[in-house]
Amino acid sequence: MTELEQLAQLCEGLGAPRAQAQTMARQLLKRADQIAAERGVAREAALKGLLEVVIKGRAGEVPGSFLPSTPGDAAPGGSNP
Repeated sequence: MTELEQLAQLCEGLGAPRAQAQTMARQLLKRADQIAAERGVAREAALKGLLEVVIKGRAGEVPGSFLPSTPGDAAPGGSNP
């Protein structure tokens, strides 16, 4: 089984229809390659990070890297004193 097939199977297991799961898998692989090149990290590490975001998002959780660092950052359009 190829990496693409494995990712598509994972996405299906998370509830995506087959065609959408295949599209998601291709996009995840493409973005992992981009992150690896941009940040100089291993492709596997980039893919792992993306998969964590997908799995947490599916569970309705927000990954720690997406949370604001201070309470004032959370208010869109708000002003910080």
